[in-house]
Amino acid sequence: MKTFDSAGIKIAYRDEGAGDPILLIHGFASSSFMNWVYPGWFRTLTEAGRRVIAFDNRGHGESEKLYDTALYPAPVMAGDAARLLEHLDIARADIMGYSMGARISAFLCLQAPEKVRSVIFGGLGLGMIDGVGAPEPIAEALEADSLDTVTDPVGRMFRKFAENTKSDLKALAACMRASRQTITRRDAETITAPALVAVGTRDEIAGNAAGLAAVLPNGRALDIPGRDHMVAVGDKVYKAGVLEFLEERP
Repeated sequence: MKTFDSAGIKIAYRDEGAGDPILLIHGFASSSFMNWVYPGWFRTLTEAGRRVIAFDNRGHGESEKLYDTALYPAPVMAGDAARLLEHLDIARADIMGYSMGARISAFLCLQAPEKVRSVIFGGLGLGMIDGVGAPEPIAEALEADSLDTVTDPVGRMFRKFAENTKSDLKALAACMRASRQTITRRDAETITAPALVAVGTRDEIAGNAAGLAAVLPNGRALDIPGRDHMVAVGDKVYKAGVLEFLEERP
């Protein structure tokens, strides 16, 4: 992976293929590899004739690990995405984020709409506006001495996932405590880029896809049948829906 300096923080990124650029933003406790390379997204999109860029969010993957919660709000993390596009001299790109990455994508739309050709919110529906639950049980699970002592079911899920991805648990705890900002309904109504909201039908975290799509001026919903929050990201229905959306968007 290559790296660049994002306002003093080292961010690692991947850049493959040629054609219209799409920037991918991964979810919490994941990485560009786990979220986008391993499930086949890089192959799917490059074979469709697109330039695919993805980065490891601060505190994740091969990017710099930080332990100050003030460095992790989603609007701040959206700045890394904007600066990567500037670093690569890309004026405008399609954007796809999953879960936390979808939230970061929304703030990128609000802060730098001129950089967003279209946006795909994966793994986050109406929870973008209504919230997805308290962060503290997850942060405490990440800081626990071992998984065996964690009783909160959502906390256990994220702790197990973080261990599987060999993540820095303390950095993730700081990120979790700071990165779950919601956007207002009025903010969502200002996101005028063509938007696709894709959520698994068994996802108990994201909130309703159709509910968010109805608020977005140019939104449409995609249900990913039978998939929960953790496995929807690699689903063939999701991939086919994204390819169709990218072909149809202006």
